[in-house]
Amino acid sequence: MGGDQGKLMKNLRGAGQKYLGVGFLLGFFLVLLTYFTVSEQFAISAPNAIRRSSPGHRSPTTPAVADKREQLPVIEEEPPKAEHVHVEEAQPPPIEEPHTETEQEQKPVTDGAAEESAPAKKPACDIQGPWASDVCDISGDVRIRGSAREVLIPPSIESGGANPNPQEWRVVPYSRKHMAGIKEVTVRELASASDAPACGVRSPVPALVFAMGGLTGNYWHDFSDILIPLYLQAVRFEGEVQLLVENFQPWYAGKYRTIFKKLSKYEMVDMSKDDQVRCFPGAVVGIRMHKEFSIDPAKEPLGHSMPEFTKFLRETYGLPRDAPTKLFTGEEKTKPRMMIISRRHPRKIMNVGELVKLAERVGFEVVIGDPPFNVDVGEFAKEVNGVDALVGVHGAGLTNSLFLPTGAAFIQINPYGKMEHIGEVDFGVPAVDMRLKYIAYSAGVEESTLVDTLGRDHPAVKDPESIHRSGWAKVAEYYLGTQDIKLDLVRFEPVLRQAMQLLREE
Repeated sequence: MGGDQGKLMKNLRGAGQKYLGVGFLLGFFLVLLTYFTVSEQFAISAPNAIRRSSPGHRSPTTPAVADKREQLPVIEEEPPKAEHVHVEEAQPPPIEEPHTETEQEQKPVTDGAAEESAPAKKPACDIQGPWASDVCDISGDVRIRGSAREVLIPPSIESGGANPNPQEWRVVPYSRKHMAGIKEVTVRELASASDAPACGVRSPVPALVFAMGGLTGNYWHDFSDILIPLYLQAVRFEGEVQLLVENFQPWYAGKYRTIFKKLSKYEMVDMSKDDQVRCFPGAVVGIRMHKEFSIDPAKEPLGHSMPEFTKFLRETYGLPRDAPTKLFTGEEKTKPRMMIISRRHPRKIMNVGELVKLAERVGFEVVIGDPPFNVDVGEFAKEVNGVDALVGVHGAGLTNSLFLPTGAAFIQINPYGKMEHIGEVDFGVPAVDMRLKYIAYSAGVEESTLVDTLGRDHPAVKDPESIHRSGWAKVAEYYLGTQDIKLDLVRFEPVLRQAMQLLREE
């Protein structure tokens, strides 16, 4: 009995320890469950909590975030002031601390699948600040009312025929944005396809809208302001584009008709006389200059260059030579041809006859070039293309350097009066861009007729910097509009010999 009682007590103690262990384990799980419940409630109610949403449930955006999204300010840029008026640049707005969104705000989930936000619509017009000209490049249906100077963009079919946020731009379709005398063209998106006027004429090719006038009439500006920028916008169409012209100038269209016909196979439209609604499958409105009288391959439209443009001109006018004469072919020595540009008005070379004799002694065959004004430039372009070197005083006549064969020599004579920078911008940099052998020569005070006409004590003679400080009007009056040049041939001879050497190396 005693042994049985001892065995019973032993079994009871084992069972008690077993149940105590189970109870302890159950209690631990009860405490853990209570902890998670309280933590979850705290996480939901805490205002700055960041937690991951369960699939299928959207976490509501806080009112503060919604307010910021709905109340973003709309900033309208005031139109810049007229050209040559100093414009103070506005200070940029202060930089605000970026709003940090919760994970749910960054990636909202609906119905178990993430919504993909639609890409932002690219604006039709490229606005590049107060000075660079504006250009609109429009794809799809475009309707143009020329006499109203309106370019209308109906909503596309893909958008459901509606545009809830239509935009409007006013574009000066000339390469100098604030040029007086050029009227703006309005480019406007329509809210509904039903707002689009019916087509009077439907074109199979896109439109290119640009303006004539401005500074044209100066041969250099003819190319720098219009023909080079127009080429940049039109060449991609390979003739399959129609030119619509604001401020149409019949003399300009006539003088450069060969270039216009090369750029477009279609009749040019004078917008001011056109009451039709013309419909196009796209349009470009405006032209943009890369830099004065030249092309920058790194700027939009990308990849173009001055050698490409001069090749285009040679093809347009049927110019045969794309390289200068080889001066040495075996035993035979060939004389290169030099053209001296003649000027009848200020900045003419007073001793041009003596210059011709000097150039001939150096080894050139010399011709005098007298470029015409208001006629097609094709015939004179052929004369220029036939020479290996071009010489002239800074002025519009040097624009004919465009027709030189690539690698030809080009000598610019800068008139007296610290005109080197102007000469460099207008012709020096473009000449290098055209891959010409460029040489700049600066006339000294003794080579200028200003000494005789004004006297040595005149500020324009003894202190050119003071004239530059007084403004462009005085610079143009004295150094471009009053003086002629009598070359010091002893100073100038090494320049001619340098040009000959550069041609030998070509």
